Amino acid sequence: MKDTKQKLSPLSIALHWLVAIGIIGMIFYGQYIEGLPSGPDKWQGIGLHKSIAMILLALIVVRIVWRIANKLPKPLSNGPKWQERVAIAAHLLLLLGTLIMPVSGLMMSIGGGHSVAIFGWEIIAGSEDKIKWLGSLGHEMHEWTSKILLGVITLHILAAFKHAIFDRDGTLSRMIGRRIED
Repeated sequence: MKDTKQKLSPLSIALHWLVAIGIIGMIFYGQYIEGLPSGPDKWQGIGLHKSIAMILLALIVVRIVWRIANKLPKPLSNGPKWQERVAIAAHLLLLLGTLIMPVSGLMMSIGGGHSVAIFGWEIIAGSEDKIKWLGSLGHEMHEWTSKILLGVITLHILAAFKHAIFDRDGTLSRMIGRRIED
């Protein structure tokens, strides 16, 4: 089923909410892990973080491919042109940011010579050879993207409430699977 202006497909809705909840949870969990003292709890936390991130990466790739195939959802209300442009930019930043987060995490792991596993199943082997510049670049990208994403996510949530409370155009209803009549 393809997305229409009146109704988004179950796949679009599922991918949106899985990635949204996953990314938000992972940003906060990552901040929690950063605060842990070095030791077994921290390394277990990092392992869990990387496992979930790799599953999220697969969902994110599917979501981006699906979004390219279906295009961005059409707005339900006619706002000023600048609001349409900001909405498009925010959606694109969200898609790009959700992709950069796990990719930059991979860069950190590979650059640090660490393996990447999904719940114990190694998908990328660790190495004695570290690629320091790759790890550093990945760390910077991971840190900055998390901050940018939190800002854009906040804007996105506020815009959803604006559509629900002020515009009353059905945008939020459409995102939970309801059909919107013209």
